[in-house]
Amino acid sequence: MPSSSVDLAAHGDTAVESELGLPSAQPSPDTSPYDALLLLSFGGPEKPEDVVPFLRNVTAGKGIPDARLEQVGEHYYGFGGKSPINDQNRALKAALEVELATRGLDLPIVWGNRNWTPYTREALDELSRIGARRVLTLVTSAYASYSGCRQYREDLAAATEQAGQPAIEFDRLRSYFNHPGFADANAVAVIEAFADLVRRGGDVRAARLVFVTHSVPNAMEAASAASTASYLEQHLDLARYVAGQAAAALGLPLAWDLAFCSRSGPPAQPWLDPDINDHLRVLAADGVRDVVLSPIGFVSDHMEVVYDLDTEALATADSLGLRAVRARTAGTDPVFVSGLVDLILERAALARGSIVAQATVGDLPAFRSICMPGCCARRAGEPSDVPALCSTNPYS
Repeated sequence: MPSSSVDLAAHGDTAVESELGLPSAQPSPDTSPYDALLLLSFGGPEKPEDVVPFLRNVTAGKGIPDARLEQVGEHYYGFGGKSPINDQNRALKAALEVELATRGLDLPIVWGNRNWTPYTREALDELSRIGARRVLTLVTSAYASYSGCRQYREDLAAATEQAGQPAIEFDRLRSYFNHPGFADANAVAVIEAFADLVRRGGDVRAARLVFVTHSVPNAMEAASAASTASYLEQHLDLARYVAGQAAAALGLPLAWDLAFCSRSGPPAQPWLDPDINDHLRVLAADGVRDVVLSPIGFVSDHMEVVYDLDTEALATADSLGLRAVRARTAGTDPVFVSGLVDLILERAALARGSIVAQATVGDLPAFRSICMPGCCARRAGEPSDVPALCSTNPYS
């Protein structure tokens, strides 16, 4: 069941607080002081000629030659040179607009990307055009780490500087891996995947549930634990919750593991493992025959899901004689979309100085929406000279 990171009893009776004009423990349907929502994402190519320029943006400063980028781009060329992430962001933006309107909330949404058009700078221009002065940012990464948090905040700071420091103040939603909307959407997806496994003749009682997320360098994993639970610990906490919800719905215990995909970088650099393909080989050697893959590390079915899992991992499973089913991502699941709007209302209430019950699942508390010094660094103990917004210290 969802829990709260705030002890409501410590704040007294909510009804009495309301009568006295004190802050409420539950967010009111009010998005003030925000004028707009910035949907900030990774971005991806829209056509074959976009692929190498896009990859140049992603790998900027690393000196990777175009010949190597062409090789990496084969993942995209296999899908017509188009990443699915842009259409998924358009769909999420539309779903959020419907949910906001359904609740009677008027909050314009502007979409921007770190690595492809519409770039963050273009989004800032649009925010300025509509007269936004205080903007809430929703990053399409559910977890706290350098690549999932600080890198977006650095991009926002750089775009703001390029735009000539427009008079816009930015806040962000907290990392939402343990918010009920994201967690429960993933739990339902896993339950559905097990039902699909049964339809395919699988044995649920002997099946293995494997959660999958994007690997990161070990140094980044260590740095992510500076002020909160680490990137790995966040995933394990959500995995325990989702597995527990699925086991309760199925009426039987579930064995589960966490594996990784999308490793990059030099071979000598240690990254979180096991790789999903290696892990499938271990499971097959141990006699497992049925597997459900749950990509809890991803918000939608973008390239790391449709290539690394749907193409590579499922091919590996097939070669090993494994019956494998991939659970869907949260995407535009109504539970997830509704949860994001709940988070918007929560952050707005906090910005107004209200006492708010921050809903969570699992054992970890709600993460901060204002970053503290040292958190989300690229490497543990490494000071940054790159400014980042939404922090108590722009260089933290």
